[in-house]
Amino acid sequence: MKVLGIGNAIVDVICKIEESFLSENNLTKSTMKLVDEVEFKKLLLNLKIKETIAGGSVANSIVGLSQLGNPVSFIGKVNNDEFGNKYEKSLINEKVKYCYQKKEETIPTGTCLVLITPDSERTMCTFLGIAGKISDKDINEDAVKNSELIFLEGYLWDEGEPKNAFNKAINISKKTAMSLSDQFCVDRHKKSFLDLVNNKLDITFANEQEILSLIDAKNFDEVISFGKQLGKLIVITRGEKGSIAIQKNEVIECDSKKNLKVIDLTGAGDLFAAGFLHGHVNNLTIKKSLEKGTEMSSKIIQKIGARLN
Repeated sequence: MKVLGIGNAIVDVICKIEESFLSENNLTKSTMKLVDEVEFKKLLLNLKIKETIAGGSVANSIVGLSQLGNPVSFIGKVNNDEFGNKYEKSLINEKVKYCYQKKEETIPTGTCLVLITPDSERTMCTFLGIAGKISDKDINEDAVKNSELIFLEGYLWDEGEPKNAFNKAINISKKTAMSLSDQFCVDRHKKSFLDLVNNKLDITFANEQEILSLIDAKNFDEVISFGKQLGKLIVITRGEKGSIAIQKNEVIECDSKKNLKVIDLTGAGDLFAAGFLHGHVNNLTIKKSLEKGTEMSSKIIQKIGARLN
């Protein structure tokens, strides 16, 4: 396998909403909020579902890599329930090898409400369910060892069992990439994430807010200095300002595509990572990999959801 993704196995439930829905439910636009099962069901009562899809940040990236013709696999924890079965089928339909054995669990499969306002911004309410309970026992060692690279998500990282799962996978992998996922994640796990970036990851993906927060930088110049000192590959997306990769003393920039009809920003970062990793595992230059990431994210934001086809 080229890439094995390890992430939250979450069924995306995509809904279009008006701005007022956010304020009525005390939701902050463009963020991801963790909710319990009760709050999830309460929110769902007042929503019209547009579609459901096998989601989760790294899973979206892995599907993108599959669509680009790469042999890929995924580990993520679901229950043996209706949503869990839908999840597995959805991945298999995308030619992703699912390296997790479903079991009867007391906690349901994870679900995420993706709320899209008229300005195309997405606000997410995630009920992690069983997805967040991943442990080192769920990590298929052969799957890790047989992959050129593993790709992890910051969303999945937590103290206890998930941390053990991460460490097991990182310790036996050939190469490790990770996305910082979300500014809330970074703020919550700053010390741990900084340790991962400095000492354990070969490739780090972040957006501008996440990396500024991680290193408590006052401006982007400080990020550049940090990246140069790091001596590893760090890839940063900057919205309309494009993207940038820093490796040792080399700084490579790529412009964003202009005049796009933006419909939905769901999956923009996930598909950018897919495009970049496609370039990386197929030995393209960093510049070409940034361009592929930009091409993939530009396509995805012009349609609803995080699937290109």
